Amino acid sequence: MDLLVTYDVETATPQGQRRLRKVGKVCEAYGHRVQKSVFEVVCREADKVRFIAALQGAIDPLQDSIRIYRLPAHALDDIEHLGKPRLIDPRGPLVI
Repeated sequence: MDLLVTYDVETATPQGQRRLRKVGKVCEAYGHRVQKSVFEVVCREADKVRFIAALQGAIDPLQDSIRIYRLPAHALDDIEHLGKPRLIDPRGPLVI
């Protein structure tokens, strides 16, 4: 499945800054960063369950927000892009 993941983590405190780094690391383990807080993820259902559990453990649900958009199959193969070229194949190998 193809997912688009965005997040907004409150960073006014040192704890918030740690949560931001942790959310980024979790997302990097599952997908490719395409903007500062936007990731493209290609995964199976079982991976999605683990991914969401890891994200839930990384945030403060009263202060932080994560949005996960489930896209149609292979939607990440057909993206209109403007500006700096996309250097990553969303279905290519994920280097951790």
